Amino acid sequence: MQDFTNKIAMVTGASTGVGEGIAQYLYLCGATVIITGRHKGSLIEAAKRIDEKQQKVIPMVMDVTDAEAFKATINAIEKQLGGLHYLVNNAGVTGPHGVSVEDYPLEAWHEVINTDINGTFYGLKYGIPAIIRSGGGAVVNLSACNGVVGIAGIAPYTAAKHAVVGLTRSTALEYAKKGVRVNAIGPGYVETPNIAALPQDTQAWMASTHPMGRMAQRGEIAKTVGFLLSEDSSFITGAFIPIDGGYTAQ
Repeated sequence: MQDFTNKIAMVTGASTGVGEGIAQYLYLCGATVIITGRHKGSLIEAAKRIDEKQQKVIPMVMDVTDAEAFKATINAIEKQLGGLHYLVNNAGVTGPHGVSVEDYPLEAWHEVINTDINGTFYGLKYGIPAIIRSGGGAVVNLSACNGVVGIAGIAPYTAAKHAVVGLTRSTALEYAKKGVRVNAIGPGYVETPNIAALPQDTQAWMASTHPMGRMAQRGEIAKTVGFLLSEDSSFITGAFIPIDGGYTAQ
């Protein structure tokens, strides 16, 4: 386990699921963690689940599609906590599944693009200068296994996750000599509370899509994020690391 004592991390979309798992891991590694999301109640409950004393996990309501809100949140973190060392751009939406491009609702397209691409871009735009002001650090962007392969029926989500990989690589090059490393991960299906609520046959199908025959645990995603944020990966930047049980190796 990495040691993030005296470090400040921000995880977007962290009121549940993979984001909450990442926030919990960083907290256990000693970091002060800001978790963001759109719903105050859900954020507060997540903060309590992670940190019963509510001292080192700080919920902040923020919509990643709102550039000014993202900027204001970064400014508030710097003012309140004195800096920012790590950023995890986790927030994302998948949109409708099993829908062809010609039938895909335009409003759903815009929601996916605004959340998954714009939200990641805003994080990089406003988060990286704060990280530099804090003496350097790292960013991990959440792409997905379909950030490097195509999946029929979710073209907008697939396009968005490809874009996250492109943003990651270009940004990594821009800041390679400025003390900020930027990497992306590509999870497959992950066992989360929302997934656990799905019918058993659906869960079994999700597991079967991975050559390893199971879904990822949240901790497996979080530990990889922790590695990429830490000095253990000090010579890794611009990378895309699949965490998909072999899905993209097929």
